[in-house]
Amino acid sequence: MLAFVPQAPDHSGMKGAFHGTSSSHHTMPASIRAALGPTNTGKTHYALTRMMAHSSGIIGFPLRLLARENYERLVKIKGERHVALITGEEKIVPPGARWFSCTVEAMPLDRKAEFVAIDEIQLASDPDRGHVFTDRLLHARGTVETLFLGAETIRPLLQKLVPGIEIDIRTRLSSLASTGHTKLSRLPPRSAIVAFSMSEVYALAEVIRRRRGGCAVIMGQLSPRTRNAQVELYQNREVDYLVATDAIGMGLNMDVDHVALAQLSKFDGTAPRPLFPQEIAQIAGRAGRGMKDGTFGTTADCPPMSTVLVEAVEQHRFDPIQRLYWRNHELDFTNPANLLKSLTRPPPLRGLTAGRVASDVTTLESLILDPDIREIARGKRATALLWDVCQIPDFRKLGDDSHTRLCARLYTHLVKEGSVPANWMEGHIRGLAKTEGDIDTLMHRLTGVRVCSYVAARTEWSRHSAMWQERAREVEDQLSDALHERLTARFVDRRATTLLRRLDSDGDRTLLSAVKPDGEVLVEGHSIGRILGFTLETDVASGPDRQMILRAGRRALIHEIPRRIRLLQEAPDTAFRLDITTGNVFWDEIPLGRLAAGSSLLRPTIRLFPAEFSDTVQKTLVETRLLAVVVHFIQTELKALHRAYDLAAHEPGLRAILHRLRDDGGITDALPEDHALSPALQKKLRKSGVEIGRFSVFCSALFRARPLALLGLLHALHHGTPFHPTPPGRVSLPWRQIAGQFGWIRASDTGLRLDIAERCIAELHHRVLHHDCIAPPDLASRLGVKADALPSVLKGLSITHQPAEPPSPTHAGPPRPLMILKDRRARASRRRRHAHESANRSGQPMRPDSPFAALAALREKVWR
Repeated sequence: MLAFVPQAPDHSGMKGAFHGTSSSHHTMPASIRAALGPTNTGKTHYALTRMMAHSSGIIGFPLRLLARENYERLVKIKGERHVALITGEEKIVPPGARWFSCTVEAMPLDRKAEFVAIDEIQLASDPDRGHVFTDRLLHARGTVETLFLGAETIRPLLQKLVPGIEIDIRTRLSSLASTGHTKLSRLPPRSAIVAFSMSEVYALAEVIRRRRGGCAVIMGQLSPRTRNAQVELYQNREVDYLVATDAIGMGLNMDVDHVALAQLSKFDGTAPRPLFPQEIAQIAGRAGRGMKDGTFGTTADCPPMSTVLVEAVEQHRFDPIQRLYWRNHELDFTNPANLLKSLTRPPPLRGLTAGRVASDVTTLESLILDPDIREIARGKRATALLWDVCQIPDFRKLGDDSHTRLCARLYTHLVKEGSVPANWMEGHIRGLAKTEGDIDTLMHRLTGVRVCSYVAARTEWSRHSAMWQERAREVEDQLSDALHERLTARFVDRRATTLLRRLDSDGDRTLLSAVKPDGEVLVEGHSIGRILGFTLETDVASGPDRQMILRAGRRALIHEIPRRIRLLQEAPDTAFRLDITTGNVFWDEIPLGRLAAGSSLLRPTIRLFPAEFSDTVQKTLVETRLLAVVVHFIQTELKALHRAYDLAAHEPGLRAILHRLRDDGGITDALPEDHALSPALQKKLRKSGVEIGRFSVFCSALFRARPLALLGLLHALHHGTPFHPTPPGRVSLPWRQIAGQFGWIRASDTGLRLDIAERCIAELHHRVLHHDCIAPPDLASRLGVKADALPSVLKGLSITHQPAEPPSPTHAGPPRPLMILKDRRARASRRRRHAHESANRSGQPMRPDSPFAALAALREKVWR
């Protein structure tokens, strides 16, 4: 959107401001011509060429950006001394200026010029700004030549309102064709995506950054410096996409091949409405340049255009404009009330109509209600000054009365003091000279600077106008540069843009790449991440960007991965480490994979972490080397178990139990036949480090911290259960913390380390072979439990005991201590075994129906 930037008119009468006869052309009648046609017909270039053919000229553009752009073009040809720029916020007028580039509102109507041109004259049909263009159409004339540029839709009204006008219909230099709807991710390079709100522009720009590497952003609110920097970003092909508002439809010439509309409606200041076909054509016409054809269509959530609409745009056939907006320019400055009345005078001709109430009229209506303003706004001069102040554009558009209050303060200063106070200008400019903040904050400050620039550009309002213009321009440049940096940082990923281009090109296998000693991967001079082991880690967590970077990285690592595999194979075992708490396998402290269940408990397999292998052969080589390291590690840590197993080769009677012990990982359930081993075999087992306990047969050397943790990990992997490493040195823990963990047994609510429990049970059993005994005083500490929990633990271990008695207040002597009782069930078992052996020795087995068999069964039942 472009706010008004009006210039104070010559109130002595404007009708003849551009009439007259040049001394060098006094015999030639002044011509009025129009060059009409669609975009890309060379109208602006033609107008500038015609203007420079005259000794003086003024051309008015619809946007400050266009005025600045064409001012710079004129300067390159004619030099700074001869070219002027006049907009609401900028006024560069050298003493010898002959050619003027202006906004339409700021054209110097009191200056005679041989040539006068108005660009985009069809904007006279705009309900907000149309009255300014209509005024120039009716009254602005060059002494030799007047030229109007615009769309052909205004031709009937031009012929009606400007009798005798010569009209030149120009045809587009290239064709414009529809491609229908295209997904954002499939838009071709050199595309412009157009939306009609700032929030939608930001959202689209963010999507393009993620999917295609980045884009430039163009909005009407941008300062010329920021806009030029963004255009340069696009024109220099640092990015291939442009996201913009409809501001690009007004003559901003860029190398755009395709225009995609993200919306087919816009908010026109009062309500949403569909886009007119001619508006779509104006925007779509930015595609193609010179003789190069262009395409247009829709994208994002916008539906395809109708067939009728597509044909109208492609053939440039639109309904003619039916009316132009008009506002009286012959104003009555006798007092504010008469001024307001003259502004609302009805149009004098058919085809002209009143537009929307403009912001300057709204401001005037508000100020007239202020009694202080009415008091000082007396007479023609004060009323004319009041109107000049009301024409300060409301760039900020805050939606409150702040703009009205600002105008009131300035008017009061001008009337009472004759100028804008220096401290007012200094305070406002200094308060805006801050480059921190986000995009919206910087854009808001830029609108504030534009107000200061507009006030400073009114030379009659300040004693040091040139200085304040310079100060405002410096701050605007600072803010513009900061805004460009923010836009680029947010919406441009140069790395992704470069890589996408190279990856999409035919020569993508010639990517210039390198891997630094610290693992940083460089592709085409951009850091795309770091390779750790065989895994490429990027700074992008997910999405299309990550896929693109991984794609580039894999091609960059074609030679690096084989080199690393060779280093891995040649590395000594000491370069590897197995973390027995997580199962991760490390090479030079870089995790390459994790253990997983294998064919047996002591033969796990390995799962490599995501890696950039080009084929399965590379993956197999790495897995084979790591598995060899893991097998060697297991053999080293569990050498006591392997040493015990070697005994099976020499003692056939121990093969069964040793096979089970190895297959179960050093602890296996004790079975009756284990206890039936001969004393000689039991002695050999003990010498090899294997003990037969009440609950299990186990290898005692495995209960050191590292072997036990390793076996716990292997058991958890093999059985698919969670693994929770236990604190080293602990012999008891709450059972809820270690339930199901390898090497621990349950005793009530307590978990005991198996080897400690078995040794304590064996010792207690030995103590009570012949009679009951007092529990050893260190029993609780050896089991790692508190004294008051010991009875519960003994019960959980099925140890017959009698709890200690508390001290009695009525009986003398010490209380009864905790007693360990003889195991009568064991005695009964021994008796049964003795009877069985006696029967065997007699050679007469006990018959099932004998009374001795019945007595044995009864005795078994009683003792149970």
